[in-house]
Parts: sequence; structure tokens; C-alpha cells
Amino acid sequence: MERLEGTSELQSRLSSLSFSSFPGITSKHCESVESDRLQNTDLSTNLSQSPEPANMDASEQCEEANEEAPAEHTSGDQGEKNGAEPPPLSAEIKAAETPPLKPPSTWTSAALKELKAKLRTEKDSMVTVYRGDIMTVHVPTVPEATKVCWEFATDGYDIGFGIYFDWTPITNRAITVHISESSDDEDEEEELQGPVTNGDVEKGSKAESNSNVVELIPVYRQDSHLTIYGGSHDFPGEGTYLFKFDNSYSLWRNKTLYYRVYYSA
Repeated sequence: MERLEGTSELQSRLSSLSFSSFPGITSKHCESVESDRLQNTDLSTNLSQSPEPANMDASEQCEEANEEAPAEHTSGDQGEKNGAEPPPLSAEIKAAETPPLKPPSTWTSAALKELKAKLRTEKDSMVTVYRGDIMTVHVPTVPEATKVCWEFATDGYDIGFGIYFDWTPITNRAITVHISESSDDEDEEEELQGPVTNGDVEKGSKAESNSNVVELIPVYRQDSHLTIYGGSHDFPGEGTYLFKFDNSYSLWRNKTLYYRVYYSA
């Protein structure tokens, strides 16, 4: 009987229990938690609320990009205006352009005595090029010929030699000789050296300042006291050949030169 009474009393206590009997867990709290969970996982709510800041950020980025793009385009336009594209050539520069020239034919010969003996009897074929001087022989083209020829030799020492062609229209068809003094004060060196520009006959070519003048053979020291130097060149058109015999590098020695320049059909 006591056990039956204890069991019935326990059952009556269990039947009277509810969620409210346990602190911290209530029916109200569970409902609120459940509703919160549904709100957090509601896709319709997320689409209507959460993307709004993202859309604003994207629009702001587009506006910033649109504001920066014109600045870059403007800077590019300014670069083109500031000289990125070279200006067109003027009429004077175009007029100064000349066609390329074919290289001359050159040769050497050991018959020094024969050439010197022959040229000694011809007028103005044996001359002295003084120390520090440059002798330039101006030979204009003529309609009766198609090419120019030359040969030269010296006594005892070498001499600088080069040929240029001047496209300036001819006003005088006479062959003329011009002597000029060099401003170079270099010591004489009789050894042959490699060709280099910068206007040094010891090391190679002398540049011409006239834009109508082109180089056929660079001015360069030749061992003309050991061998004859000769050659020929076909007329490229109307103009004047400039044969340069250069003794500007010599401070002490004059050079005896034997030369002739003539036309050929």
C-alpha cells in the first residue's frame, strides 16, 4: 500500500510539471527564438534588405570610375599634343634629302715611278700640300662624260684622302682647287690607324656640314708614298665632286703630291 501511494503521488507530481517549472526555458522564449531563426533565413527578406548596401557600393564605384576615366583620356590627348607625334617635315628638310650613291670602284698600283715621271711633265699635276692645310679639288660633272677617274701618289710620307659629292646645282663647270687651313693642332703620326668619325683625319672621316654634300670615301690617311691609289665613279646626276687631300694632321711636314683627275665616257 505504501508503494502504491508513493507511485500515485509521483505520477501526480509529474503530471503537474510544465516548461515553466525550469528556469531559463519558457514557451515565449522558444517562440521568439524560432521566429528569429525564420527571419534570419528568409530569402525574400535578404534579397530586399541586404543587397541594398552592395548596390550602392557598386554604383559609387561606377561613378568613381567614370570620374577617373576622362582624366586618363585627357592626359593621353595632352601627351599627343605635347609632341608624342613628330611634326611633319618642312619643305626645306625634304629638299635637302638626296638619293643614295653607289660606292666608287678603287684600285692600287705599285708603278709609282712611272706615274710620277709622267705627272711631272703635266701642268698643275705636281703640287705641295703644306703642313696643316687641306687641298680640295672641285670637279663638276659634264654632259660629255659619264664618270670621273682619279689617281695619286706622294713622296716620302702618306696623306689623307677622301671624296664627297655636292648636289648643289652647278654654276661653273671649270675644275678649281681650294686650299684651307685646319684648326687641328694634333701631333703628326705616320702610322695608319683605324677609321673613326668625329672629324679626325688620324682616325677616319671628316663630316661635311652642308646637307647637300654626301660622302663617297671618308677622309683617311693613305700610304700613297708606297703605292698609287686610283678609282672611278659613275655620275649619279648633276653635281660637283670634292676630292680632299688632307695634310691637316701634320705639324712639320709638307707633302709633295702627284695627282690627276679626268673624265671618261
